[in-house]
Amino acid sequence: MQRRGPASLARGALLWAAFAVPALTADRVGLNEPRPGWQQAAGVVVLAVAAALARRVPLASFGLAAALSLAAAPSLFTVSYGPALGVCALLLGLRAGRARPAVACFAAVGCAGTARIVLTGVDPAPEWLVMTGTLLFGCVFPWLGGRYWRQSRALAEAGWLRAARLEDEARFAEERARLRERARIAQDMHDSLGHELSLIALRAGALQVAPGLGDEHRAAAADLRAAAADATDRLHRIIGVLREDDDEPVPLAPAGETLEQLVARAAESGLPVRWEPAGRDPAAEPGGVAERLLHRVVREALTNAARHAPGAPVVVAVTGRAAGTSVTVTNGRATQDGSPPSGGGSGLLGLRAAVTSVGGELEAGPHGEGFRVRAYVPGQQPALAPARPARAPFTHARRRVAVALGTAAGVGVVLVGAAFGWYAYAETHSVLDPAAYARLRLGAPAAEVERVLPERDVNDPPHERAPAPPGEADCRYYRASGELFVSVDHFRLCFDAGRLVAKDVVPGVGLSGEGREENEEFAR
Repeated sequence: MQRRGPASLARGALLWAAFAVPALTADRVGLNEPRPGWQQAAGVVVLAVAAALARRVPLASFGLAAALSLAAAPSLFTVSYGPALGVCALLLGLRAGRARPAVACFAAVGCAGTARIVLTGVDPAPEWLVMTGTLLFGCVFPWLGGRYWRQSRALAEAGWLRAARLEDEARFAEERARLRERARIAQDMHDSLGHELSLIALRAGALQVAPGLGDEHRAAAADLRAAAADATDRLHRIIGVLREDDDEPVPLAPAGETLEQLVARAAESGLPVRWEPAGRDPAAEPGGVAERLLHRVVREALTNAARHAPGAPVVVAVTGRAAGTSVTVTNGRATQDGSPPSGGGSGLLGLRAAVTSVGGELEAGPHGEGFRVRAYVPGQQPALAPARPARAPFTHARRRVAVALGTAAGVGVVLVGAAFGWYAYAETHSVLDPAAYARLRLGAPAAEVERVLPERDVNDPPHERAPAPPGEADCRYYRASGELFVSVDHFRLCFDAGRLVAKDVVPGVGLSGEGREENEEFAR
């Protein structure tokens, strides 16, 4: 078993002192009816055990405080043990993770208090109201406050963890952004430089077969063509290494020229390419996303045709529709030896991801004796539905706790208010005027005496401070003052055989000698 440190022992001692102070002083200042010394000592010992268990077994600590309060008063409300009961309920909510044991304990306390009120209560209705209000407002409400405090601390801890995770994610995102930029530059090199190198190879091939060229220059042109082809292949391999993810959409960059200008420049370089315009149908919007994507598709297709199918005729056909624009690049069979496929395919894969990301389609594959690339890009990009804001974590839990706190507070206030109203009514309607008490004479008929008595007698008569009743007389107690929440003098009237046989003044706790003497004057 783990030993408790000095700090933990000091906190437990302070908690026990906080519990013991009201338990020892409430009787002395008149807030409770006086109790024997052994009861006070036993209560202090039970509070010490409750303080010792408050940290490790908070449910047992609350159970001890509740049992002590029920033993002192059936209504559960006592000034001596009320603070300990509320603090133990608060610690129960703060330190216990599960709610069901606490709810079961509250129900058990309510049932025990109800049974004791029914069996021993003088006035069950107001006592049950006070017990219910104390249970809700003095136990359930602090328990809910403790649970809310506990959840707030858990939320704060989760917030710090989330902040640290977001910092890590931001760092990873920054690193990923650098990799994306590197991939973008690599793709741009692949598209632009690869296309230009292919055109250089085409010009070198045309120069190689030009008539009237000497053998020495013809060999130089062949070397130039081979060097351009090798440079294109090396560039393709380097791009494959630099690319982070072949399936990742390629960032778009302005092409700087239209599709027709691109095809014309390739034809000037010696590529046998033919342009088939869209006719009367509208083509892609100049400078728009569709045109830039189609520009990249055509450039990649012309580059591949020049590298892998030199001498083959190429046809670039564009079809414009209101919904979007499609382009088809078809090449025939190669008439010269071309570069073998490198196997990477990064250009077409990247373009397929880019076209698909905007809702388009890209198809590439053999067609007859050659190869065909077909791409469709919608004219207007599909509008994305606005993302609904994600609910923050624990929002539902916070709302439930807030509703529970508000409900408990409202019910507690209503019940405590009703109990206080009944208490005030019962206490103020059980006051016997001292002058009327002074006019009462021993031996007077009970019917005559009852004409000056209030409509109620007291609910909690001070039997322990009153003298022994005469014989088997029926004694009733009345308050000498209508003051609330203080100990006042009581008048006791005892009847036997229909006549008043005794009248006594029962002094209140803590009354000064002057007040006691004043009420004793009426007794004489």
